[in-house]
Amino acid sequence: MSALKNSPFGKRLRAFHSETDDDGAPRRTRPRIFGLNTPSLDSRPPTATTSDSTGPDSPLDSRPTNYGDRFVPTRDTGDMRTSYHLMDDAGPCTPSKRIIPSESDALKGTFHLSVSANAIFTSILHTEVTPPSPNRPPSPSRPPPASASSIPPSTPTRRRIFHYTSPSSGPPTPTRRLDTPTDEAYSMSPVRASSRQLLESPRRQPRAVCKTPYRVLDAPDLADDFYLNLVDWSTTNILGVGLGACVYLWTAHNAAVAKLCDLSNVGDTVSSVAWVQKGTILAVGTLSGRLHIYDAPSLTLIRSYNPAHSQRIGALSWNAHVLSSGSRDRMVHHRDVREAAIRPFRRCAGHKQEVCGLRWSTGPGSTSGGVIGAGVGGGDGGGLGPGFGVHTAGAMLASGGNDNKVCIWDLRGARRSSASATVGISAGTTRARSGSISASEDGGDIPLWKFHEHTAAVKALAWDPHVSGVLASGGGTQDKHIRFWNTYNGSMLNQLDTGSQCNLIWSLTSHELVSTHGFSSTTAQNQICIWRYPSLSMVAALTGHTHRVLYLAMSP
Repeated sequence: MSALKNSPFGKRLRAFHSETDDDGAPRRTRPRIFGLNTPSLDSRPPTATTSDSTGPDSPLDSRPTNYGDRFVPTRDTGDMRTSYHLMDDAGPCTPSKRIIPSESDALKGTFHLSVSANAIFTSILHTEVTPPSPNRPPSPSRPPPASASSIPPSTPTRRRIFHYTSPSSGPPTPTRRLDTPTDEAYSMSPVRASSRQLLESPRRQPRAVCKTPYRVLDAPDLADDFYLNLVDWSTTNILGVGLGACVYLWTAHNAAVAKLCDLSNVGDTVSSVAWVQKGTILAVGTLSGRLHIYDAPSLTLIRSYNPAHSQRIGALSWNAHVLSSGSRDRMVHHRDVREAAIRPFRRCAGHKQEVCGLRWSTGPGSTSGGVIGAGVGGGDGGGLGPGFGVHTAGAMLASGGNDNKVCIWDLRGARRSSASATVGISAGTTRARSGSISASEDGGDIPLWKFHEHTAAVKALAWDPHVSGVLASGGGTQDKHIRFWNTYNGSMLNQLDTGSQCNLIWSLTSHELVSTHGFSSTTAQNQICIWRYPSLSMVAALTGHTHRVLYLAMSP
């Protein structure tokens, strides 16, 4: 009997009884290897009555069991491209919305250059370490089967299976590889010719923009008013600034300061200044609606229009001998300064509130320069003869108003009536809508286009000197957008959310746009930003102002 117990059969029998509960139900046990549940070969799920008589199950037994023949660890961490950081940099799933222009946005340009250099290095590394396989002819592909109904039945034509040709009629014999002097076999470079060409190609260096002002001028009594234009720079490198009731001239080459006029004796205040495009003539608008023409070298008053408007003149713009003025009375007047008549030769009524922005389209070469003069809230000689001003007349005029509208005027055509007006082609843009403009007493003109996309007053207007017919406009605090328009077809080309009210001016030496900011929706940063067009990427951000930057001018 003892021999039976010690036999293999007896050992298996004792093991079977030890695995059986008192009720006779088999108890399922699994050996544990390295702390993991080794799955059984039995694929049947455990029954609800299965329990251990010794007590409740352990936390390991309560976890769900994955059945299989063995445990295979994950090998995701063994990916070579992941381990050696060779994966391509993926951008965010959703594009981040620009809220406020900051210095970090300008630094992204240098960061993108370094990322591009790293991408080029990675590409060359892959090319040199794992060169591509030699070019092989593509394997013939079988054409897709055509339906029986599309192809009519036909008798197959006889074709020769074996076709012999003489060597002379075949393709020309390729030249020997070693006969080419530029072959890679003769190269002394450790990299291939394609990689060497990529490494030797020129790279555009990042722009070096000076972040500190070369001159800081005191400007006491400079009005903190968004609707005024009190700073302008002439082509003779003279900066004109309206301070209270006075206009001061600052000559850049010798830093000389001169007082052009003082209107305190008549109880008036300067509201706008504008230099003629070519010359030394300065136009000055006042709060009472007067318009004065001064000769800067002699500091003398040449002509005065009193009154030019019934309310303050906030915007002035020159086109040769034609001076256009925009006022709070919602009118735009055009005067020929060669005539002393007070009455303008043309009036334009397109806005329902104050006209705060006015800009004639100018061609390349009207002004030039790269030094920016900004104000923060807190020539042809002096004659007015036929030769003064050299820019050709007849261009388009853009006006912006406190009614959130941008009007485009083309004064070259004949005067049109509102009855012949037609509706525009794009949403938010109208082309001289009937009844939307009240004609003046002498039959005011109808705007060529009227843009309605802005949601705040439009003061910033700038014509692109590099692309004809492109206008940039900037809105106030409630709008915060810079929008670009095609004035030929009345469509909006692009828009940029700057996070604050802005003023605009284009650079004539590069296709870049300069904007000044203030009254941000979150933090007042008061920056001067340089944008590259048409990518609208920030080149640089200039800081230093402690209040919002309202006025902007560029040196010749």
